[in-house]
Amino acid sequence: MLSPDLLVELASPSDEGPRGLAALRRTMAAYQANGAQLGWLLIPEQQTVEIWSGDANGEPQQPQRLQWATTLEAGERFPGLSLELTEIWES
Repeated sequence: MLSPDLLVELASPSDEGPRGLAALRRTMAAYQANGAQLGWLLIPEQQTVEIWSGDANGEPQQPQRLQWATTLEAGERFPGLSLELTEIWES
């Protein structure tokens, strides 16, 4: 499986419930295991973001969960990349 360096998944209403989010999390974990540097799983219904990344050596880590964030910054891995979340949460 080829993996992008960065991926963003947006959960839709049809992804709600444990089965839908579990499938998205499996996808995120698979990309992370195959070398993706950063993944953002956006869950609008909960106004939550799960940040999937590796440690300094690139080893996969448990996702960090942020609730009610208004902006995401990609940091050192992707300097200057940010995502405004306000419109996503409002839609």
